[in-house]
Amino acid sequence: MKRDNKTLDQIYDLFALRILVNSIKDCYAALGVVHEMYNPMPGRFKDYIAVPKPNMYQSIHTTLLGDKGTPFEVQIRTWDMHRVAEFGIAAHWAYKEANYFGKKTSIKVEEDKLAWLRETLEWQKEMQDPQEFLNTLKTELFEDEVYVFTPKGAIKVLPKGATPIDFAYSIHAEIGHHMTGCKINSKMMPIITSLKSGDIIEIITSDNSKGPSRDWLKFVKSTSAKNKILSWFKKAQKAENIEKGKDLIEKELKRIGFTHSDLFKTEYMQPMLEKYKYKNLDEMYAAVGFGANSAVKVIARMLQEYRKEHEEENIEAKIEELAKARQKRIKPSDSGVIVKGIENCLVKLSKCCNPLPGDEIVGYITKGRGVSVHRKDCVNIEDLFTEENRMIDVEWYEENQASYQVDIEIYSNDRAGLLMDILKEIGTTKVKILGVNTKTTKERIAIMDITIEVENLDELNKAQKAIRKVDSVYEVRRKK
Repeated sequence: MKRDNKTLDQIYDLFALRILVNSIKDCYAALGVVHEMYNPMPGRFKDYIAVPKPNMYQSIHTTLLGDKGTPFEVQIRTWDMHRVAEFGIAAHWAYKEANYFGKKTSIKVEEDKLAWLRETLEWQKEMQDPQEFLNTLKTELFEDEVYVFTPKGAIKVLPKGATPIDFAYSIHAEIGHHMTGCKINSKMMPIITSLKSGDIIEIITSDNSKGPSRDWLKFVKSTSAKNKILSWFKKAQKAENIEKGKDLIEKELKRIGFTHSDLFKTEYMQPMLEKYKYKNLDEMYAAVGFGANSAVKVIARMLQEYRKEHEEENIEAKIEELAKARQKRIKPSDSGVIVKGIENCLVKLSKCCNPLPGDEIVGYITKGRGVSVHRKDCVNIEDLFTEENRMIDVEWYEENQASYQVDIEIYSNDRAGLLMDILKEIGTTKVKILGVNTKTTKERIAIMDITIEVENLDELNKAQKAIRKVDSVYEVRRKK
């Protein structure tokens, strides 16, 4: 009562009766008898025989009202079901003999009934943190469930609050990765809709899908779906994350006035790797690039070891002095970008990628038009890198207050009033709307291109976060 914040009259199994019979047919016959004798309470009936729990538990649960209005629970099951419930899966791994009320009985468990256990072992392999695995196991074992159907009538058991995203990944990882929309009971619905028992779900996929969105992790409830989404990002972007992590580490080192060789020594690195449980440096770089850790935290841990050998140095004063000297030297261009080593240089922000303050950027020395600034993930960077001697380091000037145009792309299930709701949410932020272009596919997917004006990357992120709140919107991204 204390744990679930309930009163005594809300405890329906304070009194309970269990009925054991010889066959499944007898289970339903017994159910008919008790329902004829006592009035059942609406919403308190569960048939785990027709839809067993993933851990093989089977029984009929019903709550009845006694003669004096006192509720009591009745469980009806066969003797075999009772043995499984009492002894658990460990006693039924294969043919096992159990001494039950003086009788020896052999029980065989089908291989597919152990699928949930195999899945649990897979989670353990993927999770390095034991506490995370324990929390996951608790969630999967004790969370309430919903029972939904595929269009062909197959039952899927999902955690309470699960979405069509969970459903798609429960069918197959590739179905989830290529998901673009869904139908619930033959009606197009947002893919973040909470499912109810009895819903029939149809998943819409596309070969042109670019994969799952990170935002899906906010809505999925099943551990299996979360692991498959995270696994997709890790595999698809591992190399990219490693490079991004190296750049972020290098940037932080320059900010505090240290070189790579100053800190990246075995005696400084090893304690950092042990603290964050990284097997090697690539794993650390990937985590920083992925956003699971920050360059500041990683370097701060190595600085702790560095201080032990350099106690005579006032490192904080040195970092502050370098920062002040750096600010004095800075003379930004009109675009808010500093070209390292060159003052009063003509700088233009490239229109192919529209970089913003906060983006990682690179400079390209053009012929007669100064330095062209691109985002590091710009599609044209690969072509420019063929002429490496024309690449130059550039960075944003932190005090710049210029405005920049950005194009964002929105994917949503189409519905009435969608555009109005999106524009209303954008209006709650500081950004200015410059243009809107929309189209709807034959699958009733709305695709919107919106041009906005922002001062920095933080403003863009806030605008995208606001748009994601709109009902039916399932993906918001910046156009490259």
